Amino acid sequence: MIDGAMWIDTHCHLDAPEFAADVAAVRERAAAAGVAHCVLPAVAARDFERVRVLAHRFGDSYALGIHPLYTGEAGEDDLVALDRALAARRDDPRLVAVGEIGLDHFVPGLDRARQEHFYREQLALARRHDLPVLLHVRRSADQLLKQLRLCDGVTGIVHAFNGSAQQAAEFVRLGFKLGFGGALTFERALQLRRLARELPLAAIVVETDAPDMPPHWLYRTAQERAAGAAQARNEPAELPRIGEVLARLRGMDAGELAEATRGNACAALPRLRALLAPH
Repeated sequence: MIDGAMWIDTHCHLDAPEFAADVAAVRERAAAAGVAHCVLPAVAARDFERVRVLAHRFGDSYALGIHPLYTGEAGEDDLVALDRALAARRDDPRLVAVGEIGLDHFVPGLDRARQEHFYREQLALARRHDLPVLLHVRRSADQLLKQLRLCDGVTGIVHAFNGSAQQAAEFVRLGFKLGFGGALTFERALQLRRLARELPLAAIVVETDAPDMPPHWLYRTAQERAAGAAQARNEPAELPRIGEVLARLRGMDAGELAEATRGNACAALPRLRALLAPH
């Protein structure tokens, strides 16, 4: 733990198959490192109950949604299932958002029109159920923003933001926080690091996207993997070290950054406040 700092991982897939064998140990390591809370987003309707159970098991929170990479296998019945699940869990304090939703224009072969349909419908569900959203954005920031301007009042977190300063400013203007994780630990990520330094502190939250988006100390190149090195699994326990890198970039104390980003996460996901309040 870094100087007693307490962190919130605003995006962590503890329900992923990579954690199936040792999820309790993974969460224990994160707690020992100073991660006070994890937000667990679903990526498909089949995951809704799994993330809910994990959040209750570990004292964390969860989001329900259909990820753009899974829209090809999703149907209208999945949107109905999402609507019903949000209604059924309306009084569950650990349900904090609709997510992970959004658009992915990086992975080839995806149906953009289908992605946009699921994105629009899920924004409408977020507004109907009065919940913020966790947004997936890859080469799609302008298209995400276009729909957000038509869906007044929906805010939340832009997960793993890696767009331009102008796009960042527009998301912030609309009331969103921007998530930063392992990608900013790479020295070659010059634009991302510049954004992380220059954005208002009030706009920033931190995340791991575990088991994905490993920081540089876990990353293995294709050449290393070909030589037999295994790609290390990212875990929420890495968040304080990622936060330390961000704090150095901003020239501030890591504990102060943890406190600020914790407050920002609560502002973006208001139900977190009651969950984190001392009992």
